[in-house]
Parts: sequence; structure tokens; C-alpha cells
Amino acid sequence: MKRARMVAFIFSAGALAQPQSPSEAFPPAATMKQLMVDLIHPASNDILLFVYRGGSKDDKEWAAVRRSALTLAESGTLLMMPGRAPNPGNAQGEWMKDAKMLVDAGTAAYKAAQAKDAKALAALAERLDASCTACHKQYRPNVFPRDGGSK
Repeated sequence: MKRARMVAFIFSAGALAQPQSPSEAFPPAATMKQLMVDLIHPASNDILLFVYRGGSKDDKEWAAVRRSALTLAESGTLLMMPGRAPNPGNAQGEWMKDAKMLVDAGTAAYKAAQAKDAKALAALAERLDASCTACHKQYRPNVFPRDGGSK
């Protein structure tokens, strides 16, 4: 009988000790505005300016581009955290799709920067711009008018 109670106690303690979901254990530290203004916008600008200036042979500049690209890729993941997506109607699917575009563009830019491939990075400029524009057209129409792009 003692043994049965001990086994029951262990199983019930294990059930109570289950880890929390990441969103419960780690609440967001930044608002959406802070993510956009302090992470995403500067990182995308750094990459696009680097591309439009023709790249560089300087290792420090490539390192800065790598950091910016990784910031974008990880920021897209932050945008997909539970509670981040605005939910007007059925837009959550679109939000996730747009955030995934940012992850993909940032990841590809990171790989190009890691290889110090200015041509590959330049080829990603339009894709990076499109990832921002697609989301802003839907969720921030005052930033990018629906009939135009960011250009």
C-alpha cells in the first residue's frame, strides 16, 4: 500500500511539474512598436544601405550585416509568438505568412553575408523589401498606401 501511494505521488508530482509553454514562461519584453522601431527597421535599413552602397570588403561591415540579417530572421520569429499577431477577422494566417517571409529573407541574407556574397545579398534586397511591404500594406496602411509599395 505504501508503495502504491509513493508511485501515485510521483506521478502526480510529475504532472504538476510540467514545463510552461514558452510564451507563459517568457513574456514579451518589447511592444510591437519597439520591435519595429528598435530592431526590425534599423536592421533592414543597415542591410539595404549596405547593398545600395555596393557592399564592402571590410570584415567589420560584413559582421554588422550578419548581425542585422540575424536580427531580422529572429525578429520574424518574435512576431510569430502567441499574442503578437493582431486578429482583425481571419488575419492571423496572413500575419504568420508575412512574419515567415521576414524569417526567410533574414535567414537568406545571413547566409549571403556569412559567405560575403554581395551579389547574393543584392539579389535579396527586393525580397527583404517585399517582406516589409506585404505586412505593412495590410496592418499599417498609413505607412505604405495600398496602391503603392515602399519605393
